[in-house]
Amino acid sequence: MNALPGLDQTLHGLMSRYRQRVPDVGKITSSLIQRGTVDSPEDLANDHVAFRTLGVEHLGIASLEKIFLAYGYQKRDYYRFDNKKLNAYWYAPPEPSYPRIFISELCVDELSPEAQQIIRDYTGTVKGDPVENIDISKWEQVDRFLHSSLWELLTWEHYSKLLEESEYAAWALYNRYYLNHFTISVHELPDGYNTLEDFNAFLESIGVTLNDSGGTIKMSPDGLLKQSSTVAQIVSSEFRSGKDDIVKRDISGSYVEFAERLPLPEHAHLPPKELKREHRRDGFEAGNADRIFESTYTSQTNRADTSDH
Repeated sequence: MNALPGLDQTLHGLMSRYRQRVPDVGKITSSLIQRGTVDSPEDLANDHVAFRTLGVEHLGIASLEKIFLAYGYQKRDYYRFDNKKLNAYWYAPPEPSYPRIFISELCVDELSPEAQQIIRDYTGTVKGDPVENIDISKWEQVDRFLHSSLWELLTWEHYSKLLEESEYAAWALYNRYYLNHFTISVHELPDGYNTLEDFNAFLESIGVTLNDSGGTIKMSPDGLLKQSSTVAQIVSSEFRSGKDDIVKRDISGSYVEFAERLPLPEHAHLPPKELKREHRRDGFEAGNADRIFESTYTSQTNRADTSDH
């Protein structure tokens, strides 16, 4: 199945808003351009983009995935994260030039009754699958949907309560389908930047704070998938307070991920310039992803100097 024409515009819409919310993207890109590593932001290969969803009626993976399946993506492996109470799948793109998609979902039924009630009080206003109400062949409708609120603005009290039990829950209920992160394929970069060790050293040299949960580099057991990520940027956000008041609070926004996919053993003999996507380790690794999720957690964001965000 070929990608619908709207896929390019949908990805562009997601990325343009994401860049506005995540200053680290511009900081990293401009530094690479200044060093002559790349000529433009378009030279950076996008390994994957990720979304967070809530596992309640009419929403979650089963709803959001319909957009990307219509664009020609294929559903692949399932992942389970017991401690964080999450399920996830990844989706292979219709063509190698497009990013993979990673969609996770909070198992709301596994939370405390109080947390469940908070989430359902907001999401309960959604009476049917909202994706069914848009024409996916019209990218403008998809773009508007991915950046529109499906429920009313949270109160600071509710956000804080959820944050105590599940930081993922608080993030997903507040941010909805805003892009959680995009991922730079470092193995596509020139020598000196094309290993995660070298790239992380570059990031730290320009003052980017990295997620250190489980170490700054998360590696799959086969050693063929290495991942790291920035600490989420702090975003000034509005919350309801009292009857009609609005208060502003600083909360975790989105972050940037970096991936190095090494050649599969049967292709390890190929010269670097001949290596294509199909020659490298594909898919994801639950152990890596489990730590990457924590890029938005206060245990990580509290480490970062947020004075310039």
